[in-house]
Amino acid sequence: MLRAMMRKGIPVLACVAATVLTYGQQAEPQLTIHWDKTEVVSKSTPTLQVVVNPPLRPGEPLGEAAYRAVKELGADYVRYVPWLPYPRLAVAELEPPTPQKTSWDFSQIDPMTKDFMDATAGHSTVVNFSTIPAWLFKTDKPVTYPSDPNQVTWDYTQGKELADPSGKALGDYYARLVSWYVNAGFTDENGVRHESGHHYKLPVWEVLNEVDFEHQMTPEQYTERYDSIVSAIHRVSPDTKFVGLALAMPGMSPSYFEYFLNPKNHRPGIPLDMISYHFYASPAKEQTIDSWQFTFFDQANGFLNTVRYVESIRKRLSPETQTDTDELGVILPTDNTAADKVPPPAGYWNLAGSLYAYLYIELSRLQIDVIGESQLIGYPTQFPSVSMMDWTNNKPNARFWVLKLIKDSFHPGDQLVETKLGGRHGGGDIAAQAFVTQAGRKLLLTNKRSQATEVLLPDADQATALTVDEQTGDGPARSVKVDHGAIHLEPFAVTVVSW
Repeated sequence: MLRAMMRKGIPVLACVAATVLTYGQQAEPQLTIHWDKTEVVSKSTPTLQVVVNPPLRPGEPLGEAAYRAVKELGADYVRYVPWLPYPRLAVAELEPPTPQKTSWDFSQIDPMTKDFMDATAGHSTVVNFSTIPAWLFKTDKPVTYPSDPNQVTWDYTQGKELADPSGKALGDYYARLVSWYVNAGFTDENGVRHESGHHYKLPVWEVLNEVDFEHQMTPEQYTERYDSIVSAIHRVSPDTKFVGLALAMPGMSPSYFEYFLNPKNHRPGIPLDMISYHFYASPAKEQTIDSWQFTFFDQANGFLNTVRYVESIRKRLSPETQTDTDELGVILPTDNTAADKVPPPAGYWNLAGSLYAYLYIELSRLQIDVIGESQLIGYPTQFPSVSMMDWTNNKPNARFWVLKLIKDSFHPGDQLVETKLGGRHGGGDIAAQAFVTQAGRKLLLTNKRSQATEVLLPDADQATALTVDEQTGDGPARSVKVDHGAIHLEPFAVTVVSW
């Protein structure tokens, strides 16, 4: 998968301002908050995605630690994706059915799925078995796959035309897969009943993944297959809602949004509950972290322009459809090469966490519904720079702790009040957004740079703050003091100030 972020002491409710002091600089950009001027009401839920990898198999120390972290996080809309490079961990029917037998087999899939369901119990989830069985497509010869479920293969997905062009066989596969989990089992192609005993709730199902990249479908093909899958799943799980598209490169794919979001292009009664798409910052190979601190945020700003464009299409064609940006992260140029065994430089995890905090601020301003960080587990050969767990010590890293800090502090329904930095939103070396929450006034600050910074605060004796920075390492946010009326931000720090 491709993967791709104060006030001066005026004791009134209306307008407050502060000075930002940056070491080594004389210019002091102004941060101004109007607590009584609500710009938007947040719709945004911060969350993450869990991609199926061998370390998530039961008994693996990294997987056990990761699911403990997910349970502690307690997020909604956690995305679960059994995916392409591990066919035995993602595809429940690897061989085409014959009159004599079928190949349905959940023995490798169920243990990991159960662990995920246990870790997210009591919270909504987005499930996406994204890999279509290869035999459902026309291919020159049968597609092979490793017998070892832990062995990677990148060429399992082959063929572009369905063997059954009506889409019925495709829909039937997903209906049986879903029925296995929600209805305690299913009847296979030969009329044989398969019992699972599962009665899970699947509140949201995402239909395929990265259709513009991984599956290489046209907008018309995807929409036809979406309709086939959704109508089939609805018959066995009528309360499930659906996410469509999951585009890898939304800025290059406007035709998908134009076609898919037009209800006229769907069968009658097909819901358009939600769309999804992704963003990964990706620096040039010759760049270092000194350049990344600019590249990541420049690329994020380009993505945010794409979001605004997509939102204009969505609001015009299907305004009730929600949006899930369910893969947000960084993919370093050394990922999945021999060099990825070398850990990223010190500060990278905090820089990547700062990027997510910046994206949370900006996407909340745009009232994006779900803001999903990618991904729970990465490790050498499997996108290590995207990981939220340290695979060397089995601890959550700074990217996870930034997510937890934000998730614990901010919720849908919070009021985003007018917050200006240097006369414009999101400018300079710091991103800032003030919120009026049910728990009181809060300020989210993220330092985009490798240089320490201070922000002057009003009512400093009443302010408390939690921060994730290099000093927290692989630990949770730490409490920091407000000294002489100012909050100190270490390089790439993400801080929540509360009054």
